[in-house]
Amino acid sequence: MEFVWDSEHRAFLDEHVWAILATGRRDGSPQQSMVGYAVDDEGCLLVSVKSYTAKWKNACRQPVVSLAVPDGRSHLVIYGQAETISTEPLRSVLTAQVFAALSGAPPPEPSTIVEMLDDQQRTVLRVTPEKAIFHT
Repeated sequence: MEFVWDSEHRAFLDEHVWAILATGRRDGSPQQSMVGYAVDDEGCLLVSVKSYTAKWKNACRQPVVSLAVPDGRSHLVIYGQAETISTEPLRSVLTAQVFAALSGAPPPEPSTIVEMLDDQQRTVLRVTPEKAIFHT
């Protein structure tokens, strides 16, 4: 069954850009990172990460992840499957969307950021939501 965003949840996501990404370490313990995100046209969350980080390695090994989007004591928790994207042209297109969401500026041309992405070893996690719970 395809996930459909509740309008309140989607509005909350669109009002924020920072989340806490939780992935599973090899030993089963959680690893958390503060990340910026964007939401694509299909309702997936896009996170730009560096390929040498624990969050990338963990998601490659075990793609079940969660993100918590906080706003004071209220927060939206999203559970889903992470797809790892490290090749062009999709990597630069999705990264441009994340950069635009974080800066509030129009997305840069993907072709103009490829070299920077290579230098920084940037990749993308595209999280397909399976469940979302709002806590207040």
